[in-house]
Amino acid sequence: MKKIGTCLILMLLLLYTLPQTVLGVRILVPVGTVVGLELHNNTVTVAAFDDASQARTAGLEVGDQLLAIDGRSIHCTEDVRTALDRSDGTVEVTVVRGKTRSTVRIAPTITDDGPKLGIYLRQGVTGIGTITYYDPETKIFGTLGHGVNDPDGSLLSLTQGSAYEARVVNVRKGRSGQPGQLIGSLCGHSPMGALYRNTARGVFGTTDAAFDTDPLPIGTADTVRTGSATIRSTVAGNTPREYSVEILKVYPAARTNGRNMLIRVTDPTLLEATGGIVQGMSGSPIIQDGKLVGAVTHVLVNDPTMGYGIFIENMLDAAA
Repeated sequence: MKKIGTCLILMLLLLYTLPQTVLGVRILVPVGTVVGLELHNNTVTVAAFDDASQARTAGLEVGDQLLAIDGRSIHCTEDVRTALDRSDGTVEVTVVRGKTRSTVRIAPTITDDGPKLGIYLRQGVTGIGTITYYDPETKIFGTLGHGVNDPDGSLLSLTQGSAYEARVVNVRKGRSGQPGQLIGSLCGHSPMGALYRNTARGVFGTTDAAFDTDPLPIGTADTVRTGSATIRSTVAGNTPREYSVEILKVYPAARTNGRNMLIRVTDPTLLEATGGIVQGMSGSPIIQDGKLVGAVTHVLVNDPTMGYGIFIENMLDAAA
């Protein structure tokens, strides 16, 4: 009997000292730093015009998607340069605006750098968000907690993308009817990571960057409760800090629209700095009872002190 008891005690001690990852509890780093995101797809759209733009005179508008030039398909900005270099004068530009497709004739201006249409082009979408988590084992990180859309409102079909270190240089405070915004700038020209997936539940990538934050176990959806919690965000420079919030409602995990929790900002410092939740804070990790339970995703337009969050489980499912 004495030998059996000793074995049981040793087994219990061994079980107690095993890492939580071995026991089936996933551990992630709740990051909370802002990140610059550059997502590319196979579309090229008009972003702006020169002052004397032939394209604008011909009828093009900001947001028009270029489909072809002289019958040559356009999938990137380099395709536009190649098509114009091959032209011998006026070109036929096929565009789509909403659901309407049309063709216009434009005479490019000949410059020392080649023919120009007088337009600035955008390939994909750029912006800033907040990194929710980082997994040191897989080197995968997740951000936003929601997807990035094309100008027409559909989920952008990611072909390639990059993540950049960024910092907050200014804040436009939110107020009723007008969401605020973090104004960010990139800290360098070299990417800190590569993006591999854009989903309705977040944008995901890989990086070798190191984050100086202690890892936490994740909290499953059934452990999330109404009551006090914190979010980890960066609203000045590039140093994140935690701010108090309250989880007002918990919705079913089956919701995949990024609205699993209704939260309210209660921290006076954050309310003074931003007015509540603002654009750029999407992805801020939500921590409750010492566990990473989700990420901020949306702000209520009529009340910027309130917004929604997604369960971390839903983000991790989308990243797989």
